[in-house]
Amino acid sequence: MKFQMNGAVTIGTLDGANIEIRKEVGEENFLLFGLTTPEVEALQRSGYRPLDFYERIPLLREVIDGVQDGRFSKGDRSLFAPLVSELLGRDSYMLLADFESYSEIQKSASTAYSDATQWGRMSILNTARSGRFSSDRSIREYCRDIWDVPVTPLS
Repeated sequence: MKFQMNGAVTIGTLDGANIEIRKEVGEENFLLFGLTTPEVEALQRSGYRPLDFYERIPLLREVIDGVQDGRFSKGDRSLFAPLVSELLGRDSYMLLADFESYSEIQKSASTAYSDATQWGRMSILNTARSGRFSSDRSIREYCRDIWDVPVTPLS
């Protein structure tokens, strides 16, 4: 939300605060990627196997192999071994399943960014529509809806 308030255009999945941000800024000003909740559930039911994505997507395989062979750790193949093992073995957050979608939205982001008018509009609208996320509103709602305490003005 702090990034949004400063004009950043969010690239994200539909979880957590991203759901609220996308609703406020508009779908056209939020770069969405990733599986939907029903898609995640279906993939889990069918037996998610991250290795299938690694084997099927050449760019993903190149990235994982680069991490595994030490390309991003000055040749230290052991540094990211636990990460690679988690991603290829279990991938609790289904990162590999979202990889293609993420790659595509990055291309969309590059296209939008190359159009200064479009990117400027998206950025300005992200800032202009961030008021809902102010601390004052949040604390006021917490007082009323969660803590059941009166709001006391400071004047």
